Amino acid sequence: MSYLKFDKELMINLEYSLYRNVLRTNRRGAYQNTSISGCNTTKYQGLLVMPVPYLDDENHLILSSFDETVIQHGAEFNLGIHRYAGDNYSPKGHKYIREFNCDSVPKTIYRIGGVILSKEIMFSSKENRLMIRYTLLDAHSPTTIRFKPFLAFRKISQLTHENDQVDRSYREVENGISTCMYFGYPELFMQFNKKPEFIYHPDWYRGIEYLQDLQSGDTYQEDLYVPGYFEMSIAKGEVIIFSAGDILVDTANLAHEFDLEIYSRTPRSNFYNCLKNSSHQFYYIPNKGEHYLLAGYPWFKVRARDQFISLPGCTLAVDKVQDFEKTMDTAIPHLRNFMTDKPSKSFIKQIEDPDVLLWVVWALQQYRKEQKNTFVEKYSDFLFEIIDYIIAGKHPNLVYHGDNGLLTTYGHDVAVSWMNATINGRPVIPRSGYLVEFNALWYNALKFSEEVAREIGSEPQATKLENYSRLAGNSFLEVFLNDAGYLYDYVDGYHRDLNVRPNMIFAVSLPHSPLERGQKKSVIDFVTKELLTTCGIRSLTPKSDQFHPHYTGSEHEKQLAYFNGMAFPWLLGPYIEAYLNVFHMSGLSLADRIMVEMEGEMQNDCIGTISEFYDSNPPFIAHGGYSFAMSVGELLRAQRIINSYT
Repeated sequence: MSYLKFDKELMINLEYSLYRNVLRTNRRGAYQNTSISGCNTTKYQGLLVMPVPYLDDENHLILSSFDETVIQHGAEFNLGIHRYAGDNYSPKGHKYIREFNCDSVPKTIYRIGGVILSKEIMFSSKENRLMIRYTLLDAHSPTTIRFKPFLAFRKISQLTHENDQVDRSYREVENGISTCMYFGYPELFMQFNKKPEFIYHPDWYRGIEYLQDLQSGDTYQEDLYVPGYFEMSIAKGEVIIFSAGDILVDTANLAHEFDLEIYSRTPRSNFYNCLKNSSHQFYYIPNKGEHYLLAGYPWFKVRARDQFISLPGCTLAVDKVQDFEKTMDTAIPHLRNFMTDKPSKSFIKQIEDPDVLLWVVWALQQYRKEQKNTFVEKYSDFLFEIIDYIIAGKHPNLVYHGDNGLLTTYGHDVAVSWMNATINGRPVIPRSGYLVEFNALWYNALKFSEEVAREIGSEPQATKLENYSRLAGNSFLEVFLNDAGYLYDYVDGYHRDLNVRPNMIFAVSLPHSPLERGQKKSVIDFVTKELLTTCGIRSLTPKSDQFHPHYTGSEHEKQLAYFNGMAFPWLLGPYIEAYLNVFHMSGLSLADRIMVEMEGEMQNDCIGTISEFYDSNPPFIAHGGYSFAMSVGELLRAQRIINSYT
C-alpha cells in the first residue's frame, strides 16, 4: 500500500489539494515545487527554480508550469490549472485526476474518457533540470498531446508583469527549443525524447493569482509569458519524456537517465524514509569540495546556527558520517577565519551569531558518539580552539565572566538567539545578558572538552577545564534556577525573565548538565504541562499575556506571534532526549506517541517532510518554511535516540 497516496476525491477537492504541495531538489540549491493538484499557490513555487550565481544569491523561477492538453477527434482536454481573480480556476485540469502518488516520484494519473495518462516528475540529482515522463496507459483512438510552457525568469521573492523587455526569440535545438527572456539569465532548454512540432505563438497570460500569498497578505498576482506550444502524437503504451534545464542534453539518453534516477531514490514508504529523503534535500554542494546544509525551502539559504543544529540529524542519524565530515570540514576554515578576524567569502550566513560556536561544539559531540576513534585526530584541536577563543573574550558578542564562569551576550538591539524575529530591525524578544541555553551549552562544552583532554592524556588541561566547568555549573544554578522549579529564560542585570519558554530544556537534554535529577524532572514537568503540543514545543506558555497561539493577522502581528506561542518541531528532539534522560525506558511510550503525532504531518503542507513551525492550538496549521532542516534533522535524531533504547 502506498504511503503518500491521494485518491480522486481528495485531488478534485481544491480546499484540500491546494494546501498540500510536493518538493523535489538537487544538491545545487535548485528545486521543483507545486501543489499536488499542479496549481502553484505561492510565488515561490514552480517547476524549475534555481540559483543564478552571477546575478545574485537568490533563487530564480525560470519555468513556472507546463500545461498539457490531450486532443482526440479535435476535442481538447486541458490538464493544467491556474487561479485567476474572483476565485476562478482555468483550466480545471484537476477534475481529470484519478490519483496522485508520491512514494517514489510525484506521479499523477489522469483519466479523460477512454484516455488514461500517467505523468511522473523527476528533478535531476546532479543538474538544474526537470524531467517529466508521460505514459499513455490506455486510449481507444489516435491521441495528440499539446504542451504549453509558462515562463517567469524572475527572483522567487518578486513577481513579473507583462513588459516589452522580453526577448521573444528562440532557437531550435535537438528535439526542442531554447529561449531566454532577459539578458543575464541562462538559456532554458526544453527538449523531448522524440521530435515535437513547435508552434511559435508568444503571448502573456495575465492576472494569475497565488492563493496562499493572497491569504497571507503578500503580493499575489502576476503575468506569465508563453512563447508558444509543442505538439506530438502519442500511441497507447508509448512514453514521452520532457526535459527542461539550463544545459543542452542528449535526448536519446532521457529514458535511461529517468530510470537511473528512479532506481537511486529511497521509496517514501514510511515515516523514517520520508524524513531521510527530506534530510538529503538540504544538502548543498555549490562547488566541488564544498558541502553545506540549506536551512530549508523555499527561501532559506545556508545559516550557520541552523546548519550545526541540523547537521547531526541530517547526516549521522541516517548513517551519513562522511557527509557530516564533509560539511564540518568545509565550515571549519570559515569559522577559523571568523575567530581570527580574517576576511572570508563563504556561503554560510550569520556566522557571527554568538551561539554558533556553542552549537558547533554540540555537533562535534554528537559526532564523537558515533565516531570516537576518529574524533581526536580530526576535531580535538579545533574543539580546544573554540573553548580558548571564548574564554579569552575574543568573540564580539559573547562575553566570558571569570568571576562566575558564565557567558553573556548583548541582545537589546540585535537578535542573538534562534528566537530572532524582528520588527523595524529590533528583536521582538530582546533576550540579553545570561541566556539559559547559551550557558547550558557552555557548561556542556566545558565538560565535553574535559573528557577529550583526559582521553588524549592532557591531564593539566583537563584539570583546568574541570575547574571552569565546576564554577560554571555552580553559577548556573544560582543564576537560572528559581523557587518555582523551572529555569529563567534569561537574566539581564536585575531582570529575571519569568516566562516559561522551551530554552531551558537544553539544561536537561545535553549530555552534561549542572542540574540534579530532581531539578531536571521539575523542568521536564513544566515543559510537558505548558509547552508540549502534538506538532512541536511552544515557544511560550499559554499562561503568559504575550501568548499568541495562531500565526495570523498583519505582518507586525505575525512577527509578534512568531516566538510568543508558535510550536516548533525541532524542539521535540531535545525534549525527547531530555525526557528519556530522566525517565529512561518508562519514557518511551510518550516519545513514541510524539513521533506518531508528527507522522500525521507527512500528508499535510509539504508532503513527506516537516515545516518550520505550527500554530500551537488546534487546528495546528503549518507555517514558515515548508521543509525545514532543523525540524527534519532533530526528528531523525530523536528517532535514533528512541531506537537506542529499544
